[in-house]
Amino acid sequence: MAAETNEDVKAMSFEQALDALEKIVDDLERGDVPLDQSIRIYERGEALKAHCDRLLKAAEDKVEKIRLSRDGKPVGAEPLDAE
Repeated sequence: MAAETNEDVKAMSFEQALDALEKIVDDLERGDVPLDQSIRIYERGEALKAHCDRLLKAAEDKVEKIRLSRDGKPVGAEPLDAE
């Protein structure tokens, strides 16, 4: 059931998902949400967190470090972690 109600998460941008996750955290921290609703929004929060993690990992994979020649001109790129 949670997967069905959280299908829209896959279409969210990182910023949208993060905003929705922050709202869920605020709602849960207030403590005035009924238990059944708390469980539903917690499950949605888990889906949002997983989505943010996937998007962040994909973005990190795209980050590259530019290699410079001795005269300071770019000669190519390499993965950020390669050293």
